[in-house]
Amino acid sequence: MKELNDGKPRKIKSVRPYSFTLEEDTTNFGTYVKGGIVTQVKQPRVLNFKPLRAALKDPGDFLLSDFSKFDRPPLLHIAFQALDRFICEIGRFPVARSEEDAQKFISIAGNINECLGEGGVEDINPKLLTHFAFGARAVLNPMAAMFGGIVGQEVVKACSGKFHPLFQISVFGSKLQKNLEDAKVFIVGSGALGCEFLKNVALMGVSCGSQGKLTITDDDVIEKSNLSRQFLFRDWNIGQAKSTVAASAAVSINPQLKIEALQNRVGPETEFVFNDDFWENLTVVINALDNVDARLYVDQRCLYFQKPLLESGTLGAKCNTQMVIPHLTENYGASRDPPEKQAPMCTVHSFPHNIDHCLTWARSEFEGLLEKTPAEVNAYLSNPSEYATAMRNAADAQAKDNLERILQCLEQEKCETFQDCVTWARLRFEDYFVNRVKQLTFTFPEDATTSTGAPFWSAPKRFPRPLQFSTTDPSHLQFIMAASILRAETFGIPVPDWVKNTKMLAKAVEKVIVPDFQPKEGVKIETIETDERATSLSTGSVDDAAVINELLFKLERCRNNLPSGFRMKPIQFEKDDDTNYHMDLIAGLANMRARNYSIPEVDKLKAKFIAGRIIPAIATSTAMATGLVCLELYKVLDGAHKVEDYRNTFANLALPLFSMAEPVPPKVMKHRDMSWTVWDRWILRGNPTVRELIQWLKDKGLNAYSISYGSCLLFNNVFPRHKERLDKKVVDVAREIAKEDLPPYRSHLDVVVACEDDEDNDINIPQISIYYR
Repeated sequence: MKELNDGKPRKIKSVRPYSFTLEEDTTNFGTYVKGGIVTQVKQPRVLNFKPLRAALKDPGDFLLSDFSKFDRPPLLHIAFQALDRFICEIGRFPVARSEEDAQKFISIAGNINECLGEGGVEDINPKLLTHFAFGARAVLNPMAAMFGGIVGQEVVKACSGKFHPLFQISVFGSKLQKNLEDAKVFIVGSGALGCEFLKNVALMGVSCGSQGKLTITDDDVIEKSNLSRQFLFRDWNIGQAKSTVAASAAVSINPQLKIEALQNRVGPETEFVFNDDFWENLTVVINALDNVDARLYVDQRCLYFQKPLLESGTLGAKCNTQMVIPHLTENYGASRDPPEKQAPMCTVHSFPHNIDHCLTWARSEFEGLLEKTPAEVNAYLSNPSEYATAMRNAADAQAKDNLERILQCLEQEKCETFQDCVTWARLRFEDYFVNRVKQLTFTFPEDATTSTGAPFWSAPKRFPRPLQFSTTDPSHLQFIMAASILRAETFGIPVPDWVKNTKMLAKAVEKVIVPDFQPKEGVKIETIETDERATSLSTGSVDDAAVINELLFKLERCRNNLPSGFRMKPIQFEKDDDTNYHMDLIAGLANMRARNYSIPEVDKLKAKFIAGRIIPAIATSTAMATGLVCLELYKVLDGAHKVEDYRNTFANLALPLFSMAEPVPPKVMKHRDMSWTVWDRWILRGNPTVRELIQWLKDKGLNAYSISYGSCLLFNNVFPRHKERLDKKVVDVAREIAKEDLPPYRSHLDVVVACEDDEDNDINIPQISIYYR
């Protein structure tokens, strides 16, 4: 349908994964046969806004955030106008807790409401307005952070013209302030969220008292790319520990802050640092993490020690917060998003259809060529006999692949001069972007069909075209330059100055003899329709052990020809150094591959963002998320709040959308007159025997039939020999079966007991802590 190739945007409807309907008359268009590549185009909208004077009188529709308080926005709109008038008339804010000022404020609000006529509210809610007046002069940093995030994003929209603009939009007492000052807080992570949290808690006065302490930990160091959104860091801090620098900056904000900075990852391997005493002494935990596994671990620790956990996350202009409060709400791990869908390996290797696939492949090739292969070479050269034994014992496809890569690197592709590196880079270009494409289209021609008779090259697959190398194409030469420089680095070969001279580099490339490509029959290429096996030639019934022995023999012969003490230098990917050619090579690999498949190319900055796996974070959404969390922190440290007092939030500043809701309560399990949730942990003291544990449960109407500790089965009533363990201490049985000493920092062990009631129904009971000291 060639009429669609004019490049004009068109409205569509009835969108399905691989088809849609045009919203226009196509009667006079040619017949649509198949295929075609489309791009979604966002169309600009013209929006009209009222001037402030008119919007104050008639604000229009309010943007709702908390659907349990539909009546609140219009009343607060009147309240803020009343506050402005109060300040104009009296010359100051209402005094905190002043009934006289509150009544004056309520009177002004009532007059404004009457002037609005039908646009006013039915009930001005004097109780709410009294609270509004009492706290009007207070400055709360979390509130400032939250609204700063919203308004900051509106400024970005006004400057950039991107995203949808927003249509018009003190005093807690000495007891709560003392609770804030004496709080023992644990902030996990010191990145974008962690920096904002530290700033907020320092300005709130958290952990500034004689009993207070704030512990922050992060095992990462500061990188250049952090500076745009982790504002406690400066360029001279690059390479330093995040937690230490952030803690120092927080103390400069509030010198009274009692803070300890650690560089430990929070996980099972550091439980000797974050031990039972550490967790038991905490008041609250604040997560500032960027991965789900760490969040789940901290969630389990907070569940176990029954500590409040304030959770949040951001992704671009989106943010969310979740309050995890002991016995009131479900825990973080009770409900979470499904894992992010990964592109199948066959798509990445042979059938990419977007630039992300190309960059994933480029990053993989970079690591394989410049890090993993040199590391394997060094592992072999360091101890050839031990390495050979390991490969013979493995005798699998991975062992063969390792040996073939080492042999190829040290024999066929060994580099001794920089011209050798240029030759290697030129032949790599030919292999990646010419020969492999020719082999793929030989195996699957453009008119190939699947086993069902459908066209093989149908959406989302794109039919590729081989590239024609040219020294006049700047992107081709840029690829050769980056690849040859990095290849030279792995072999310890000096890089000559002429490599940056386009004409001299072109002359060096023209010296390379490129052999003609002949396609091979019988090559197996994995596709979506087949099992996900690596692309390989069919090897029939070849004996793996024999092949490995032959490769080891060739490697030994090759090693004898190497200079004494020869080692390669593996290159670890570093995205933030603009002079190391890492991103030049990855962007070159990805863009040449994109050119093969007619995929739009990207600049080095965009490539760095995707290949460097940089999580999109902007200061506005980070400020809002942390502000919302710190408002909830007031409630946590105040104590005695009900579940309906707390709020979980999801916001998208780009739309904009704000949604607040009560946290979900935990699931309650019941048995007889007992009830428990995921927050409960039963405790049995006095170093009991197995029999005493079983009897203790029997007294609760529970018949225990299996007891386990970690992965070790301590007791099961179906095994006659286990009866010998009944009169042994539970801790002694655990030591005997696990064959390891219990950690010295522990005074108890946790067992999982499977129980039934008297009707043989399984009852899921809480974990039981057996105290033996």
